[in-house]
Amino acid sequence: MSYPTSSSSYDLQRRRTLLLDLNLTPFENDLALTKKYDVFLSFRGEDTRASFISHLTSSLQNAGILIFKDDQSLQRGDHISPSLVHAIESSKISVIVFSKNYADSKWCLQELWQIMVRHRTTGQVVLPVFYDVDPSEVRHQTGEFGKSFLNLLNRISHEEKWMALEWRNELRVAAGLAGFVVLNSRNESEVIKDIVENVTRLLDKTDLFVADNPVGIDSRVQDMIQLLDTQQTNDVLLLGMWGMGGIGKTTVAKAIYNKIGRNFEGRSFIANIREVWGKDCGQVNLQEQLMYDIFKETTTKIQNVESGISILNGRLCHKRVLLVLDDVNKLDQLNALCGSCKWFAPGSRIIITTRDKHILRGNRVDKIYIMKEMDESESLELFSWHAFKQARPSKDFSEISTNVVQYSGRLPLALEVLGSYLFDREVTEWICVLEKLKRIPNDQVHQKLKISYDGLNDDTEKSIFLDIACFFIGMDRNDVIHILNGSGFFAEIGISVLVERSLVTVDDKNKLGMHDLLRDMGREIIREKSPMEPEERSRLWFHDDVLDVLSEHTGTKAVEGLTLKMPCHSAQRFSTKTFENMKKLRLLQLSGVQLDGDFKYISRNLKWLHWNGFPLRCIPSNFYQRNIVSIELENSNAKLVWKEIQRMEQLKILNLSHSHHLTQTPDFSYLPNLEKLVLEDCPRLSQVSHSIGHLKKVVLINLKDCISLCSLPRNIYTLKTLNTLILSGCLMIDKLEEDLEQMESLTTLIANNTGITKVPFSLVRSKSIGFISLCGYEGFSRDVFPSIIWSWMSPNNLSPAFQTASHMSSLVSLEASTCIFHDLSSISIVLPKLQSLWLTCGSELQLSQDATRIVNALSVASSMELESTATTSQVPDVNSLIECRSQVKVSTTPNSMKSLLFQMGMNSLITNILKERILKVSLYLSCMCPIVTLFI
Repeated sequence: MSYPTSSSSYDLQRRRTLLLDLNLTPFENDLALTKKYDVFLSFRGEDTRASFISHLTSSLQNAGILIFKDDQSLQRGDHISPSLVHAIESSKISVIVFSKNYADSKWCLQELWQIMVRHRTTGQVVLPVFYDVDPSEVRHQTGEFGKSFLNLLNRISHEEKWMALEWRNELRVAAGLAGFVVLNSRNESEVIKDIVENVTRLLDKTDLFVADNPVGIDSRVQDMIQLLDTQQTNDVLLLGMWGMGGIGKTTVAKAIYNKIGRNFEGRSFIANIREVWGKDCGQVNLQEQLMYDIFKETTTKIQNVESGISILNGRLCHKRVLLVLDDVNKLDQLNALCGSCKWFAPGSRIIITTRDKHILRGNRVDKIYIMKEMDESESLELFSWHAFKQARPSKDFSEISTNVVQYSGRLPLALEVLGSYLFDREVTEWICVLEKLKRIPNDQVHQKLKISYDGLNDDTEKSIFLDIACFFIGMDRNDVIHILNGSGFFAEIGISVLVERSLVTVDDKNKLGMHDLLRDMGREIIREKSPMEPEERSRLWFHDDVLDVLSEHTGTKAVEGLTLKMPCHSAQRFSTKTFENMKKLRLLQLSGVQLDGDFKYISRNLKWLHWNGFPLRCIPSNFYQRNIVSIELENSNAKLVWKEIQRMEQLKILNLSHSHHLTQTPDFSYLPNLEKLVLEDCPRLSQVSHSIGHLKKVVLINLKDCISLCSLPRNIYTLKTLNTLILSGCLMIDKLEEDLEQMESLTTLIANNTGITKVPFSLVRSKSIGFISLCGYEGFSRDVFPSIIWSWMSPNNLSPAFQTASHMSSLVSLEASTCIFHDLSSISIVLPKLQSLWLTCGSELQLSQDATRIVNALSVASSMELESTATTSQVPDVNSLIECRSQVKVSTTPNSMKSLLFQMGMNSLITNILKERILKVSLYLSCMCPIVTLFI
């Protein structure tokens, strides 16, 4: 009887016959299935089941490896052949145990054929084991193995004879692969051990896909690895990764997982937790995935989240693991997947990525890594790989590529999406796309960023975000809180949540910020609710839309906020009647705009009026203002604020800065809750109303550059809530009254370039004052201070060690101990005991050096702690202080003393930096050293 020995034209018929024999169609055979099993075992049961296979199976399972065995893993009722094929396709590794009678089974050879197909087409790993047969017998079908194969060929039908060639070929290829030989029972246990170790290694070899073009990943991975401190400590460490959506948290986490994962006894990367958690059985599925990743078993079934917590708590403590929890947005998720560090064995590392910093607060993690934005070079390179398939833009696209990168705000998600979208398009198309993006964001980027917005707790938080996106970027946080609270939005907690969710930032000057793409996302949420009718949108900010609504008088009650800024040279006039139907208008921001007509048409619900270049001589009396929280009329033409003032219980902020025609202040008795009064650069203002004493809640008064102001009303000193008084540039004010001590809350008095020549004696008794600046005074410093204060600073009270400090011109103190120190860097030792610190420098270079040492010493003395970021806590030089300030967190002690900083002489960048740094500390502490005086 003859059998085919070479390939011929029957290939298609052969494939179809085999597929029909397995009850599959070619389309079903090509399906890519999820990997359910680690290992598929192919073996001849009668040869090995009771001996070798039994021992091998047990060892693999003990190693946490999930096995498919065709004699016990098939679900009852399945047709065996399709189930086997699916099992092979959904396994990561196939182990084929060749024994003497393996080739006598058509079933085994069909398995072999299917396994080798997967090996060739998908790269599935195949490990041959030669049990009591020589590999050459399998390769050439000789010996006892060859006889069993011949027995099979003699039994099959004539229509199946052509399959012999396929089987011979697959036997030859499989026998040529690196494998294991078991020639007798004496080496069986050692071979099984080798197989288990090899399988375990192979299963752990597959890394997570990171990125096609991993630009900037390595440096961030190195920063993270340093924080993980895997070599230095055997403690359990939880590390949080925090940043806005699309900034690359998951990408960096995957790269870390790949880089250090093999150093642990087990590892697991749980992806998309936010998404999976909300699905049916999603919570239990995540716990089961964690169990499978670490222990490679599915025998333990988790019935509910509570039982899963108990199981994980009892099992994870036995292995040193690396666990990455990606995109966490609820505390319940942490509780279910990594309850506490006590769950884990020593040396374990847990990484948590999140957009919500609140998830990481309260000692839930040991360190926080704040994701760094890409720099300009990295951004351009990443964009170029997607837009041009190279590291730099094509020559003709260089400038416009820079524009796209600038629009993207260096956000990796946007760079990749926009780069791919613009690939192989003409310059004219690029220009068109950029113009469109100014109005309508890319949908893929928009939807990704919108996840954070959708996850906000309630409508008030969403309203706060939308208000900031449209109107308040760059404004003082406290001012915005007042305005939004006027709308009933509970803004203190609302803004805190937005900051924690990476939707809003607050800089070191307390200004609100927002990534440009987040701003555009917020505005698009508003636009898409009424894409064709802007008058039906809740907020109007786009110049053309606002002009259209105001010109056509189409405003509706849907409008809650409106901003229109016109260039100075092209002011626009509108009728107040255009606002008649905007009954719910809360926020109104105008610049270069004139309104004619009756102001009764302006909404009675208005909370914020910001009108730069206000054109009228006073605010009209028929303009209802009782609900307004903030009035900001900078660069106005107002001569007085109101002719007929209304009692304004809600008003907290009044700002008429640069109103060059203003001659008098309003009657403050009608503004009982005013907290912030700003009248900067009002050169014709000659007096302040005595009614200012009625401001029982005011915290800031700014009269800077009111050059016609001769004096302050005496009852201004009765303001017990006033925190900051600014008189700089008031050239005609020449004294501060002894009543200064009555200002119980005053911490900051800035009076640069005034006529003030002496600090009042009552300063000694003030319990709150923290900073007095008299820069611009040209007299002798000794004349400024009363004798008692000057005596505090007398060098006669010092030990020789202080008087001869080698790095400082003069350092004096009343209560300094006699301890010896030889340079200013050791000042932190005695700083808590210092009564005063006096610094006189002859140059900015010397001041720079001394100021750096002072700030370092103050940092130590006040127990400052830097938040756990990838930056260092050392302050290397004065210029770096600006960057460092935003990361300083101050903790106080019960025994803190009062501080006072004097600044005199010439203002400079260095003195300003030092002043701001010390003031920042003084705002949180009752104190530092009592007196710090700077001269240059």
